[in-house]
Amino acid sequence: MTEGSTVSTEYPVAGAVRLVVFDWDGTLMDSEAQIVSCLHAAIRDLSLEAMDDETLKNVIGLGLREAIDTLVPGQDAAFHDAFVVHYRRHWFGSSASQLFDGVRDMLDLCRQHHLLLGVATGKARRGLERVLGETGLAGMFDATRCADEAPSKPHPQMLIDVMQSLDVRPEQTIMVGDTEYDMEMATNAGTGKVAVTCGVHSGERLARHAPLTSLRHIAELPGWMRHAGIIPD
Repeated sequence: MTEGSTVSTEYPVAGAVRLVVFDWDGTLMDSEAQIVSCLHAAIRDLSLEAMDDETLKNVIGLGLREAIDTLVPGQDAAFHDAFVVHYRRHWFGSSASQLFDGVRDMLDLCRQHHLLLGVATGKARRGLERVLGETGLAGMFDATRCADEAPSKPHPQMLIDVMQSLDVRPEQTIMVGDTEYDMEMATNAGTGKVAVTCGVHSGERLARHAPLTSLRHIAELPGWMRHAGIIPD
């Protein structure tokens, strides 16, 4: 393990884990700056009062409509639609973000050990398809679910849908994410949960949800899985 990571002594039963589900933004992809910039741009387009970066970062991980409700509560459907149009115009016109270091190797290793892989993300399907294509990871995941296909995190439906599509039980599943929304979704779905602190929510916030482990970088996940007996040394 890398110095600075924390590990729970309560592991899943060795060999029991079949499915690892990942959040996308802040967990696999270093997209915080891109998302915040596009939110700022949409806010300017709509002549709203400017917001600071921390306020905008805090909604990363929610579905876009839920993020709008958090940032600008009490608005009608026409406002929501306009915000979505402006945000998506800026996002699809922006430069692509990069995967965190070690993501490809980590996913390849999971595949080598015959783990099923999934994604449960606050992105819309169109946005996820864009980044899967840009990163060359489109064929890596066995099932994916987006916030325009199910209720937004922390509701468990996205995670439940992924498990059901792959015929996997909650006790055979681990959710990996960087936000409290991911941790709460996993709790609500009855799965294990692994926190990574490379994204938008602090380690202190994530620790409140008693994850199996808290890692500084997603590249540390294989080391923890070996330590936990999920994959062999």
